[in-house]
Amino acid sequence: MSLPRTADNILLADARSGTRVQLDQIVKSYGPQTVLHGIDLDIAPGEFLSLLGPSGCGKTTALRVLAGLEHADAGSVLFGGRDVSRVPTNRRDIGMVFQAYSLFPHLRVRENTAFGLRRRRMNRTDALNRAQDALALVGLSDLGDRFPHQLSGGQQQRVALARALVTEPQVMLLDEPLSALDAKVRVQLRDEIRRIQLRLGTTTVFVTHDQEEALAVSDRIAVMNAGRIEQIGTPEELYQRPASAFVAAFVGLSSLISGVAAGDTVRVWGRALPRRGDGEGHVEVFVRPENVRLTSAEDEDAAARGTVEESTFLGSARRTLVRTETGELVWVQHPARLRPSYGDLVGVALEAEPVIVRPATSAVG
Repeated sequence: MSLPRTADNILLADARSGTRVQLDQIVKSYGPQTVLHGIDLDIAPGEFLSLLGPSGCGKTTALRVLAGLEHADAGSVLFGGRDVSRVPTNRRDIGMVFQAYSLFPHLRVRENTAFGLRRRRMNRTDALNRAQDALALVGLSDLGDRFPHQLSGGQQQRVALARALVTEPQVMLLDEPLSALDAKVRVQLRDEIRRIQLRLGTTTVFVTHDQEEALAVSDRIAVMNAGRIEQIGTPEELYQRPASAFVAAFVGLSSLISGVAAGDTVRVWGRALPRRGDGEGHVEVFVRPENVRLTSAEDEDAAARGTVEESTFLGSARRTLVRTETGELVWVQHPARLRPSYGDLVGVALEAEPVIVRPATSAVG
């Protein structure tokens, strides 16, 4: 997609530095069920923050509280230091994009995009000109005269994004906007959203259950679980230094291997590794695929031996699942030139990288 130059586009020329957004001790319940337990968030001006977690963790409810679509039972919502907790949604100066495109079928694309400006009583000519700039920003400058049914799903979602951007909101809220799209279009639109957000400098909150999406586009990610934030950090921090077993299991792929923890280390397959997390004695250890090496079964570096269950080509690398002699399943990421086959006898070795542990609750494997 060829983006317009700043001088050619009103929205880019008027780009701002973003607005600080805060959730302060937000509590939200539905009847006897509490879905947000004192949530705290401090989002820097212009930051792209993702709320990541499984279904039912409270991430969409937190976004709806930010938008004013739900009112918290306790706590405050602040935009730029101003308490907007009781300010109606249409006066919060936000843009929203949902999973459903929600375009008006009887309006052309340009008119759909200009809808928010017309509601703000901007004259028709100016509104349509600004809508054309927004469509150019999302790569649809040539499709303004079409109706929504004449567009693909990805194009319709771009129109929804342009409609949210055209009013130049202080804050952009995205509620799983890509989940209805096919995989290739999702990646393309995900990357376009990030590029546009960086150029405009709009503070953005993105709700997703897709860890790959969150890792790819976020400045920081808040991982949620059962109405609480487990950890907030950069994608690198969450992946490389998860604060809990839940984060280690949810963010990225890990294998669970038995180990024995004592003090600051855990012994796995006879090797002592630096560790984080609770538990002494017998524990379960989270090991990333890139921290396991594939060797020959006879290699003296092999800490464990097993047979290949499957091997998947990923382009620049290959990921192989090995069942060890003790029955544990271990993912190994290795160069694509190594092509193990089902049933091959191989060895696996561990790199000396820090690992997360949790108390052993069941048999591993």
